[in-house]
Order: sequence, then structure tokens, then C-alpha cells
Amino acid sequence: MACCNSPSSEAGRFFSWLARLSCRHYQKKGPGKSQRQLLEGIRAQHIGGASVLEIGCGVGYLHQILLNDGAAGATGVDLSARMLEQARALARNRGLESKTDYRLGDFVVLADELPPADVTVLDKVVCCYPDAQALVGRSLEKTRRVYALTYPRPHLFNRILTAVEAAALRLIRCHFRPYVHDPADIERWILGRGFRKQVQRTTWIWLTQVYVR
Repeated sequence: MACCNSPSSEAGRFFSWLARLSCRHYQKKGPGKSQRQLLEGIRAQHIGGASVLEIGCGVGYLHQILLNDGAAGATGVDLSARMLEQARALARNRGLESKTDYRLGDFVVLADELPPADVTVLDKVVCCYPDAQALVGRSLEKTRRVYALTYPRPHLFNRILTAVEAAALRLIRCHFRPYVHDPADIERWILGRGFRKQVQRTTWIWLTQVYVR
């Protein structure tokens, strides 16, 4: 795991504050629009019997939905112990405990310990990591067939919003920072690994993409 003062450790503490709120929000409202787009894009790739790796899995609902859709098993990685507590509880309540494996820590650090997967999911994760190239590159190494992600669109509103969020985090002395990485770079890294883009959809904030090979 990363050291206690690393950006990933700060992100883990930040998202631990949101764990119960995130779980309650999902149980009340279900996936948001960009997440529904992501799920639709993944389902179109015929994932019956597939293994799933979700990086930044939070409380686990996306990969658990894919398990209910017919995926065979899922590994969830997250920086927040409290998020993973909620994910394990949801899996138990849904009878999915035997199909799930949860790992605490920075995926880039843990990657060598993790098995490859047919489907890799990064929902709103790239924007939480300072070294996007390392995160995308290492996650592509673990992906056999389907690579699905959502991340912020690079327009002015998102850049202003990110700057405001960073200022607010500085005020509360939290060292976690959000990022708006260049989609052209992300797409180039993915295509360079032999994937082709199958799905691209947007909301005002988010860009959703699904790649296959």
C-alpha cells in the first residue's frame, strides 16, 4: 500500500467520509445517468461468464449489477476501507459474497497481485488519480476484452468546478485533489494497446467510453 502521506492515501480518507452516504444514495436512487450509460455499453459486449475488475469500486454496486447480469466473478479495488465494508455488506445481502473479492489499496501499487479480468471498469476514477497514464496503462495490462470508463469532459465548466473543489479541499486541509485529464491522451493510450472504441456517450459532466479487443 502507499504511504500515509501519499495522494492515494488522502483519497482513501476523503472517500471514507462518503461511504455510508454513497451506499444510501445508491439504495434509494440506483445508478446515475452516466453509470447507466456505462452499464449499457458493457452489457452490449455480451459479458455472460466474464470476470470483472472494478477499480475504485466504492460500495460495489456496478460490478454487483454485472454479476446479476451473468458475469462470473468480480474483484473490487478501492482506497477506502469504509467503502469496501459497505461493498461486502451489499454483496452478502445479495447472495454474491462467493463471487466477489475486495482489495484495499492503490490499484497501481497492487496491480501485480491481481489476476487479469475479461472486463475492467473505472467509473469516475481517472479524475481522482494524479498519474492518469500509470493508472490507465496498468489497468489495460489486466484487461482481456472490455475496458469501460467514465471521466470528466474537458470543457471550461468542469475545469472551473475542479478548481473550486480543490480550493474547498485546501480549506479543510485535505490533500486529495480532483483532476481533469485530457481525453485525447487517454484514448491514445487505450488504442495503443490494441483496443478499439465501441461506445461513447456523454452527460454534461461525464464522458463514457467502452473499448474492446
